[in-house]
Amino acid sequence: MNITEALEHSQPGLLVRVTQAMQKHQLNQRTEQTYLHWITRFVLYSGLKAPEALEGDDQQRFLTYLKDRIRVSRARLNQAHQALEFFYQDVLEKREVATAVA
Repeated sequence: MNITEALEHSQPGLLVRVTQAMQKHQLNQRTEQTYLHWITRFVLYSGLKAPEALEGDDQQRFLTYLKDRIRVSRARLNQAHQALEFFYQDVLEKREVATAVA
């Protein structure tokens, strides 16, 4: 399943919402790619649930999974955290964001 399919399967129109938020913030192309990567991995990790149904605990579980199970570097963990902050605050317009995993 590619990025477009995963986000659209989770919620129709979600990819458009993410893209519009990125354009609004004038993110560079590499940042857009990185954010799309982490947002998609989060949506897939969460079982393609509608993003509005996901809470801060879901974000925290995903970040902990990346740190403890996948063992991503601190830099990649920070990227994932920033992408989720962007996703929840700027796309879903929610203020509940997981704290960074130490």
